[in-house]
Amino acid sequence: MIKKFLPLFVAIVLTACTTSPTGRSQLMLISPQQAIVASEQAYQQALMPLQNQGKIDSNITTSGRVREITGKIVAQAVILFPHTSDWKWSVRVIDDPETVNAWCMAGGKMAIYTGLIDKLEATDDEIAQVMGHEISHALANHTAERMSMVLASQLGLMGVALALGDNQYKEAIIAGSSIAATTAITLPNSRTSESEADQIGIELAARAGYDPRAAGTLWEKMAKVGNGGPPQFLSTHPSPENRQKVLQGLAQEMMDYYRAPGKRPVHPLN
Repeated sequence: MIKKFLPLFVAIVLTACTTSPTGRSQLMLISPQQAIVASEQAYQQALMPLQNQGKIDSNITTSGRVREITGKIVAQAVILFPHTSDWKWSVRVIDDPETVNAWCMAGGKMAIYTGLIDKLEATDDEIAQVMGHEISHALANHTAERMSMVLASQLGLMGVALALGDNQYKEAIIAGSSIAATTAITLPNSRTSESEADQIGIELAARAGYDPRAAGTLWEKMAKVGNGGPPQFLSTHPSPENRQKVLQGLAQEMMDYYRAPGKRPVHPLN
């Protein structure tokens, strides 16, 4: 059956492509909205047990600091990507001193671990680089892209869906999206996606009034904190060896945004 419908499958894959904010072609069998719905469910499932243990926003000072930084970056994201004004932007600080990590799901559902802040002794500028980078994954629809790749790999599902016809094909894809979401949200981004998030994120942070040169110091600290192995944030963020050099070049390009006069707006977060 798969062989019979392979030409049609290829045609659908070729037409299910969109363009990322940097002009890159992306496979999108799952819509960004479907990814947002799946991510909202995954976000609640991830945070609920931690909330019950008192490990969410347990330090008011730290949470307030993170919300201030993140709110400024989100404000710039909404200016550059107006459709995200409807997102339910949210950030939580997870009390886990050993985990050096942060993430942002589709639709702006974010979290950062105290281990990243404390182990790195992260400055506001460095936290801004982390959150800008993670927010950029959501802006560039990387969750939907990973979900689409998972679905595309399920050739058996595709073969059956294609055999059912156009409308039923769409229904089958939507039904399978929750399974894809569970898998895709835990998968690391590709090097291409990481480079894309670097490029978008450093601009967002600079526009929000945070020093883009902190991207370099952040990754230097990340490399040192691993104690023989990379911290979780790096292990799930594959990068080329010349990342430091690329970030330094991007930082210089962003200095005018950083030095621009005026108070930066803060977007309210849930």
